[in-house]
Amino acid sequence: MELPKYIWLLVIGTTINVTGASFLWPLNTIYMHNELGRTLAFAGFVLALNQGAAIVGNLVGGFLFDRFSAYKTVLIGTGTAFASAVTLSVFHSIVPYSILLVIIGFSAGMTWPVMFAMAGSVWPDGGRRAFNAIYVARNLGVALGASIAGYVASLSFDYVFIANATLFGMFFLFTLITFRSMDTERNNRVHTSVIEQSDKIEDKPAFIALLILCSGLLISWIAYSQWQSTIASYTQDIGIPLDQYSLLWALNGFLIVVGQPFIKWITKVITSEKMQIYVGTTIFLVSYVVAMFAEAFTFFAVAMVILTLGEMLVWPAIPTLANDLAPKGREGFYQGFVNSVGSAGRMVGPFLGGLIVDMYNIEAMFFVLLVLLLIPYITTRIYDRGVKESEALE
Repeated sequence: MELPKYIWLLVIGTTINVTGASFLWPLNTIYMHNELGRTLAFAGFVLALNQGAAIVGNLVGGFLFDRFSAYKTVLIGTGTAFASAVTLSVFHSIVPYSILLVIIGFSAGMTWPVMFAMAGSVWPDGGRRAFNAIYVARNLGVALGASIAGYVASLSFDYVFIANATLFGMFFLFTLITFRSMDTERNNRVHTSVIEQSDKIEDKPAFIALLILCSGLLISWIAYSQWQSTIASYTQDIGIPLDQYSLLWALNGFLIVVGQPFIKWITKVITSEKMQIYVGTTIFLVSYVVAMFAEAFTFFAVAMVILTLGEMLVWPAIPTLANDLAPKGREGFYQGFVNSVGSAGRMVGPFLGGLIVDMYNIEAMFFVLLVLLLIPYITTRIYDRGVKESEALE
């Protein structure tokens, strides 16, 4: 109830959008590998194309947010995603499936920097709370969609595609009705001039800091994406039913929603976003150690609970720091960059993980992840040194 009206509208829209997407994205690898008979590496490659398109969509969406209209940007993105999802509900053999997944990646990718940048624009005093609201909404959508996606898929994957298209259509109508007034509110609050082609010299340390910060985020997403690809397929190989696997994502989403009072208390104790990333990354490491030795659903559920605690600290902290770094009029680009790095991690992760598992085994993949997760400690520590030095010289 503490959230302003327009943040609530962003929360509702995000929940509808992600609920629809959550009927599909946790099952992509399972559908291609188990239903269509493709290798894990091939499934990873298709998901890499999907996330590669999302990277471009993130950057385009952020650029259009800064330069033109947030309303038109999100409308184009949601409309294209809806049209693609409707087509996918009719044609979902491997060729149209792969092509449409790429189009959905691009069009859906356009919307995310707009949602995050809009949250920061209509509630500039909200700080971490504005971005955390969108993060919680995304995961409420994950919980709602994933909790029934496995059951729906066990009946027929056709129903999964229909549900995905229906909810994308609801999100398109929601943005059509609500987003124009929100865009007007944003323009009233933030008066930004047209950005010149050459950035000011004092903006360069901020962008370098963003690059370093996001390199650690990339590693974290490479690790996290294994839950949607190699670990998903592994649970099927050891006999865990599809509906139980979907329950893991329902558990993830519901924990994020009901765990907000706990996180609110934690962030009062750990007020620094840097320290939140350190603690969250440590929790990530623990979760993968548990998953590495898991052979039953219960242990995967425990690993997911631990993983969720980590992401509740890490994921909202990154866009908050990016917003703090962003020069005036560059908020959309900075949020687009953060989202594109997340997409890059989801692009590289399934392909890299699938390749390692195909060549070696699942245990080797876990060992690689444990080593990679040491990198975010370093990047988080050093990312803002250049900014501090620049400020000290002023």
